[in-house]
Amino acid sequence: MSVPEGDTVWNTARGLHRALAGRRLTASDFRVPQLATASLVGWTVLESRSRGKHLLLRVRDEDGTRQLTLHSHLRMDGAWRTYAPGERWAARPAHLIRAVLRTADAVAVGYHLHELALVPTAEEETLVGHLGPDLLGTDWDPAEAARRIGLHPGTAIAEALLDQRNLAGIGNLYKCEVLFVRGIEPWTAVRDVPDLPGLVALAQRMLASNRGRWLQTTTGSLRKTEANYVYGRRGQPCRRCGTLIKMREQGERITYWCPRCQPPRPAR
Repeated sequence: MSVPEGDTVWNTARGLHRALAGRRLTASDFRVPQLATASLVGWTVLESRSRGKHLLLRVRDEDGTRQLTLHSHLRMDGAWRTYAPGERWAARPAHLIRAVLRTADAVAVGYHLHELALVPTAEEETLVGHLGPDLLGTDWDPAEAARRIGLHPGTAIAEALLDQRNLAGIGNLYKCEVLFVRGIEPWTAVRDVPDLPGLVALAQRMLASNRGRWLQTTTGSLRKTEANYVYGRRGQPCRRCGTLIKMREQGERITYWCPRCQPPRPAR
């Protein structure tokens, strides 16, 4: 199962767009307290877009006078799945369902969604305006992403890459992989990382290469067991040097790295 990072969310948004865009909703069911009485019956789905790790499903009312956005976040375990009418919903247990949207041709089911909210489309920025440049968006700007990271020179680079205020879309998998490819120890302070624009540009290329497929490969291999360099490979030999991959907690996440290929850098 893919970790919900920027590319996974982009793929999810595209799947929802293909299934629902341009179609009228015949039923809506929100299984969270804050939206328990909300109904989108009769509304038309305009589009589904991703913004970093956030999903934005935009709809318009029957009169064409109002537009709302259904915002959701997948975090580590959320998912949207689409089904044909009458098809069995087999992706997750029923008690994890948080939203169901129906049209004449498709059913979209949201499992274990987080931060589910319905807001006027004109007010989307209240939910995603804090995000940095989106690695898979039209606003992507490696120089701006590097500038934001550089504002906190004492922060460990691995934590800086996960901060969505710096750049939107990187999660734990790509954090580990891009630092391995660049030979940077994850605990290196931002001030000691050479070529920040090059680092974030590489991260963008990694995510972009996986648009349109669910396997998140950073090695280029489409075999699941060969898809990554260090992520999820604790105790296995490094694909470059043979040293055993290490794993350690860092902040609130787990970091994987090769101690030989990613040695500590002298502080500047």
